[in-house]
Amino acid sequence: MVTSSSSVIYTPEQVLQNRGRVAIFIDGSNLFYAALQLGIEIDYSKLLCHLTQGSRLFRSFFYTGVDPTNEKQQGFLLWMRRNGYRVVSKELVQLPDGSKKANLDVEIAVDMMALVGCYDTAILVSGDGDLAYAVDAVSYRGARVEVVSLRSMTSDSLINVADRYIDLESIREEIQKAPRQSYTYRPITGNLTHPPIVNPHWEQDTAAGKDKAAGNESSETLENLDNNASA
Repeated sequence: MVTSSSSVIYTPEQVLQNRGRVAIFIDGSNLFYAALQLGIEIDYSKLLCHLTQGSRLFRSFFYTGVDPTNEKQQGFLLWMRRNGYRVVSKELVQLPDGSKKANLDVEIAVDMMALVGCYDTAILVSGDGDLAYAVDAVSYRGARVEVVSLRSMTSDSLINVADRYIDLESIREEIQKAPRQSYTYRPITGNLTHPPIVNPHWEQDTAAGKDKAAGNESSETLENLDNNASA
């Protein structure tokens, strides 16, 4: 028999913090466009720390389309691999309208299903409703699923099958890059009065010596000579 004194009541915050081992699945394209909507640049080190929130991290996956000729993107993905992310990529395919796209929904769904049992909580960073069926299937296999995305870009069907939903708008301050400090040049306006130019004493001595050598004595020197002569 359980008495009221021995029963433990957890707060909602404590329940949400009981996440166990965490696996993170990030739809890179979806997150990129969400960041554009928010007008921020994502700091991926901050993002990883915030999503993990002190829980044990099993693995963090980043899914993205790649352009092999884009050296800047290759450098970014190399940085991601060396800073806690397992990058899953697919080459971009050019569409009839000239745009390029790579759909990695299948890869995300397969990895989420295949790794059930290795993690207790899956964090899906995407608003794509095509992933709702995979999220529902993962939930039925015993894992909790948290969805993180921008509300205006998130399907209701995805939110309905998630155990927890987090709007990127609510955590933008915690995951954005710090603004770069800029230095602006402000010209001085107004009338400027230049101080008189005074030569150092050693230059003055040198100049006086040159005047004497050239016979160009100063007025003070000539006055002294006149006084001596009159005396």
